Amino acid sequence: MTPLTSAPRLIGIARVLLRYRLDELVEAVHLFRPLKWVRGLFGQPRADIARLSRGERLRMALAELGPIFVKFGQILSTRRDLLPPDIADELTLLQDQVPPFPGTLARAAIEAELGAPVAELYAEFDETPLASASIAQVHAARLKDGREVVVKVLRPGVGRRIAADIALLRDFARLAERFHPNADKIRPRDVVAEIETTLVNELDLQREGANACLLRRNFRDSPDLYVPEVFWSHSRETVLTLERVRGIPADDIAALDAAGIDRVKVAQKGVQLFYTQVFRDNFFHADAHAGNIWIDATRPSEPRFIAIDFGIMGSLPEADQYWLAENFIALFNQDYRRIAQLHVQAGWMPATTRLDELESAVRAVCEPYFTRPLSEISLAEVLVKLFQTARRYELTIQPQLILLQKTLLNIEGIGRQLDPKIDIWAVAKPVLERLWRDRHGPAALWKALKRRVPEWLAAAPDMPQLLHDYLQKASSGGIEMRVHSEDLRNLHADASASRTQIVPLALGATLILSAVLLYALDDAAGRFLGVPWTAWFTAVAGTLCFWTANRRS
Repeated sequence: MTPLTSAPRLIGIARVLLRYRLDELVEAVHLFRPLKWVRGLFGQPRADIARLSRGERLRMALAELGPIFVKFGQILSTRRDLLPPDIADELTLLQDQVPPFPGTLARAAIEAELGAPVAELYAEFDETPLASASIAQVHAARLKDGREVVVKVLRPGVGRRIAADIALLRDFARLAERFHPNADKIRPRDVVAEIETTLVNELDLQREGANACLLRRNFRDSPDLYVPEVFWSHSRETVLTLERVRGIPADDIAALDAAGIDRVKVAQKGVQLFYTQVFRDNFFHADAHAGNIWIDATRPSEPRFIAIDFGIMGSLPEADQYWLAENFIALFNQDYRRIAQLHVQAGWMPATTRLDELESAVRAVCEPYFTRPLSEISLAEVLVKLFQTARRYELTIQPQLILLQKTLLNIEGIGRQLDPKIDIWAVAKPVLERLWRDRHGPAALWKALKRRVPEWLAAAPDMPQLLHDYLQKASSGGIEMRVHSEDLRNLHADASASRTQIVPLALGATLILSAVLLYALDDAAGRFLGVPWTAWFTAVAGTLCFWTANRRS
């Protein structure tokens, strides 16, 4: 987008901000500062707007500016360490509800995308939408075989508008990087890139259908979560046909009570589902507000959730998943030293950070909370305080965790609406520990080793030559090592502990590799559960070595 074509949009944004009496934002944005001299040209704010709080005015302004700004506000609401509480609370209420576009346009879009008249595709099609959002709207329909469905159709021209607004956000991010004193920690361009990825994914309804299929497969026959079926014969990139489901929005407490729903049980299931999706499947519903999470009213004594709208799903790199789980477990166990170590080891903080100072700061944040009954402690609130503290130690924002933070806030909010006395910690801790144990226990390790056996066997013939070449280079000085001064300080601090770990780690790795080879090659030994006894003994010995090394860390 060129400056000439973006100027009208910039002026339009400034006009909305001024109309909602957000003058301080206009003056804070470098591009908008000249407009303060012509503020009177934009008109006076209405009396009803002037009476609203600044958070309400900001929320209404973002909603008027369109989907990209709504999404930006929703994501920003997760960063309570950066926002005043009143603004953060209002931004969490952002919903991209907009007036519907004509049903005739939806019908035409369906016919163009699916290549057939609507009358041939569906036995019934209601042109009056069930719901309308900034990116798409939903219509009720019935297939030829009688099954009820909903048809989701992209809003005409939404892709062009989002592309234009993304270009503007990139400009704002570049300005922030230039003028904001903590831009290297906030990483504005990375945050904008995360928003762009999220919105581009939402514009592809075929991707949303695939997301729904995977989530449905992960929770097939689950008593806790139901995911509607996708009808691929009636779905494309701009049209998605799903099984029609009915339920009660998770925040409609009166309706839930009238239906006899056990709210305590369903609140606990909500927390358990979050950790299961994140740490068992590494695939979680990342737009889990009450409008997208319903409760099945047909099962009052054994309630389950119904998920809809799968445009925003999250997953984490394996390393981030590990660091996050370990941080949660350390927090549950009030192990502040471990939290400090994990933040540095993960690279979220500089390696030069003094662990004793960081540990003391984390303890100062958490201890006042743990004097309360656990049912009164908000996990989200504790995490926000930790982020605020961590920023003083040069915490680097991790954009890939933004969706997870947003989802955690949503899930805890829904849980406390359903059951104000829910003990989030008591519900979450055993679930996370069990999932993490299952994923990293001996059975999971053995399964992973078996999966890698063919790869290792294929590479085994080359190993002696590679080792010979490496040793030859090392002996002739052909290997160069570059270490920065701060790295040397950290290496010196850790050297003693590392020396005590090297021998058991090396022996453990050798024994585990031997166990894998015995499993693949030892046909003469007796077997237990299909595994040779020799492999069992060797694997157990290797595991003990790893355990010994870990005890010395």
